[in-house]
Amino acid sequence: MMNLKQMSFFCAVVEAGNANAAALKLFISPTAISMQISQLEATLGGKLFDRASRPMTLTSLGEFFYPKAKALLSGVNRLHEEAKGIASGNLGWLSIGFTRSTIFSVIPDAVRAMKTELPQVQIDIVEMLTEHQIQGIRNGVIHIGISRVLSAMTYEPDMAYTPLFKDPLVAAIPKNHVLASHQSISALDFNDIPFISYPKDPHSSFAKLSIGLLEAAGARPKVGFEAKEIHTALGLVAAGLGATLVGKSVTANNRADVKFLPLTDTKVEATLFAVRKKNEHYQLADIFLDIIKKQSFKRR
Repeated sequence: MMNLKQMSFFCAVVEAGNANAAALKLFISPTAISMQISQLEATLGGKLFDRASRPMTLTSLGEFFYPKAKALLSGVNRLHEEAKGIASGNLGWLSIGFTRSTIFSVIPDAVRAMKTELPQVQIDIVEMLTEHQIQGIRNGVIHIGISRVLSAMTYEPDMAYTPLFKDPLVAAIPKNHVLASHQSISALDFNDIPFISYPKDPHSSFAKLSIGLLEAAGARPKVGFEAKEIHTALGLVAAGLGATLVGKSVTANNRADVKFLPLTDTKVEATLFAVRKKNEHYQLADIFLDIIKKQSFKRR
């Protein structure tokens, strides 16, 4: 199996132009470099260098392998430095899970405020369905999740839940559709335009619940398209291919080619909340939770 040393030596030869120059730079013998690269080639099953040419050039395999090896080594070095910073207390790490729709509302402002307050903190934001966030927290992939639900909450005993704000559902209509001239629409209006459901994920209940809400109001929506996520769904709406339902928080500073209209007969609100491990007091998660609560308060 190839290793980091082999990739490092290979990249050094590419960048230095030949094994002798790379050896001088690394303070090792050219033989040691050649041996490591030969082992790497044996592992890959092909030659990385055309040794018959002068100067030595990369083969097609080498041209494919070099940028990927370089990126991998860069990532490893970055990981090493960040891990050292966290271990020494000079750098913190916070991983935040978020549903796609919150990228239109609270997430950008909250992350920006966190970076302003604590610029040395490494913040990872991980796109993750509400249904997956609990497991992500338990597995240590994220420290805190920003979720949304349409149905009744199911509370896990080992988790702590903080309500953020209510988000009424509104209709997203193509700007040039006849319905876009209205001030509001009813659920029954969805009988006259294909419904775009999202997200197309077997673990998500949002699409099924959205259609169920319209049906409960007497509509019979017909699904014209299934979008993988909300950005695609809104793109399909903008293209005039149908309509969908989104949270009102999504509408701020969103697409100009989509008209967002309130629903007259379907008063449904999604609940946005933060979730994290119960009785776990991680300071960075505490700080972020305070920030996003303040951001959310402005939306109530």
